Amino acid sequence: MAASPGSLRRAGNEEFRRGQYGAAAALYTRALALLEAAGTARPRAGPGRAGGGRTRGEPLSRLCPGAGEAAEERSVLLANRAACHLKDGACRLCVADCSDALELVPFGIKPLLRRAAAYEALESYRLAYVDYKTVLQVDCTVQAAHDGVNRMTKALLEKDGVNWRQKLPPIPTVPVSAQTRWSIPSAGAPGANPPPATAPKGEPDQTAAGTQRARTLKEEGNELVKKGNHKKAVEKYSESLQLNQECATYTNRALCYLTLKQYKEAVQDCTEALRLDPKNVKALYRRAQALKELKDYKSSIADIKSLLKTEPKNTAALRLLQELNRA
Repeated sequence: MAASPGSLRRAGNEEFRRGQYGAAAALYTRALALLEAAGTARPRAGPGRAGGGRTRGEPLSRLCPGAGEAAEERSVLLANRAACHLKDGACRLCVADCSDALELVPFGIKPLLRRAAAYEALESYRLAYVDYKTVLQVDCTVQAAHDGVNRMTKALLEKDGVNWRQKLPPIPTVPVSAQTRWSIPSAGAPGANPPPATAPKGEPDQTAAGTQRARTLKEEGNELVKKGNHKKAVEKYSESLQLNQECATYTNRALCYLTLKQYKEAVQDCTEALRLDPKNVKALYRRAQALKELKDYKSSIADIKSLLKTEPKNTAALRLLQELNRA
C-alpha cells in the first residue's frame, strides 16, 4: 500500500519520539514531496524571516482556494521537520522551515517558538525576542515564551545597553482572530498544530482569577521585603508578573534587585515599568540608582532629570543628582 503524507507524518512523529531526528526529518521530507507532487502551492519565503508576495499574516488558502487543508498539513510537516533540525543543531535550516510554515499558516505557536529558539542559538537575539513576543500576543500563558523574553531582554541589555528596544525590528501585530488559547503538546513530540480553540465560557472568570492571584503574589512579595527576604520576594514578584504585567510589581522587583546588587536586572525591570508608565517616578529613580552603580552616569543623570520634570522638589532625586554631578 502506497504511503500517504499522513502515514509518513505519523511515522516521523514516532521516530522523533525515539530520538531519531534524522530519520524523522527524512520521513517529513517524503511527506512534503508527496504533497508538492499533488499540486500543493509552495510559499515564497526568504531563508530568514517570513516574506513573499502577499501581505504579512495572509494565509495561503486566501490566495489558493481549496488549498487550506493541504496548506495546514504542509505547515505542520515543515514545523515538525524544523524541530528535527533544531534538535540536530541545524539552526538555519530550522529557521527556513519555520518561516515557510508561518507563510502557510501565520502565527502558529510551534513554528514561532522553534524559530525563536533557533535565532537564540544563532545569537540573533533581536529576532528571537520578536518571535517570543509574537507568541505571547497569540497566547499570553505560554511559559516558554515568557522565559525566552526574559532571556533575550537580559542578552540585549548586555549587548545594546538601556536603549536596546530602539534597535528591535518591528513586532508584528497579531489579529484578534489569532489571539486565542492554543493547546501545546509536550516538547517530546512535534505533533500537529491544532486549530485555535474556542475560548471557554468561563474564560473571563479565569482571567479575573489570574489577576487576583497576581495581586496576592505581589502582596506576598511585599511582606517578604518588609522581612528583608529580598531573594524570596523576587520569586513572588516574578510569579505575579507571569500572570499580570503591572508597573508597581516591576518597580518592587527592581528594588529587590538593587538590594541584591543585581543592577542590570534592576535596570531591565525599571525599563519594563517605564514602558507601561513612561513618567513613573519610582522606575526613573531606581533605574538611575542602578545605572549609577553600573557607572553609566550619563544615562543615570538623564533619568533623574526626567524625574525632576514631574517632581521638581523630590529631595531624594536632587540628592542623587548632586552625587552624580560629583562622580
